[in-house]
Amino acid sequence: MIFRWRRDPNVYAVEVRFPTAPRSPWTGLPVTSADEWAAEVLSSLAEELATGLVSRSRRKIRDGYVVLDAHDAPDVSPAGFHLSPVPLIGVPSLRRRLRRRGTHVTWGAPEALVPLPASETGSWLAKAGIDVSVPRRLIAEDRLLCWLQAYVDNARGHPYVGHAVASWEDTRHTIARLDAVHTQPGVPTEVRGALVRLAVRMVTEDGALRVVTAIDIPELHELGFRPANEGGLTSDTIDTEPPPDPDAGA
Repeated sequence: MIFRWRRDPNVYAVEVRFPTAPRSPWTGLPVTSADEWAAEVLSSLAEELATGLVSRSRRKIRDGYVVLDAHDAPDVSPAGFHLSPVPLIGVPSLRRRLRRRGTHVTWGAPEALVPLPASETGSWLAKAGIDVSVPRRLIAEDRLLCWLQAYVDNARGHPYVGHAVASWEDTRHTIARLDAVHTQPGVPTEVRGALVRLAVRMVTEDGALRVVTAIDIPELHELGFRPANEGGLTSDTIDTEPPPDPDAGA
């Protein structure tokens, strides 16, 4: 099955096994026609896409398509931690006690949710000692593209241990800039790598054709970032066949 996802420039494919029994590949329940079976395949794919199939799958290039395989693929969040977007909307009319704590309610009736003031967004990260000046400035400039946070995966959902920030570099919204990647001292490097990977995936899904950055960390090189002519690092977001290894077969 071949499809496009959001504004992602890649063309994706998933392998669907030919049915050997009249059962749904999604629920396992009986189906009565080929059309019903196909509808079940589409429903299953829709659910997988809604829960991050493109971000979490292993990838390989075949016939120009990016073939996704979620079987035994690692979670986007490293063990013991969780990654999520920083909430940018909430309920502004909070009690003073909650506002002092930097807590914003992000649930409730949709009509009650509004963009949070840039000066207050991410206050829980600032309280944890993470510099949020860059993403707040990008919000004020209407250029923020992606802001991810990392925290310890426990019942409390904290402490917060890092974040990653990306913005639009050009007015045509084709080039993204990775502006900041930070993890607190003592946090495993896997968390920083996971933040970078997910940030790149998210800006790609929003239509970025290229990502540039002044940040130079090993995790970016592992993702295929290379030195740019104008300085810093750059990477195209369209997945292609890896170049042949000159040492292969030597």
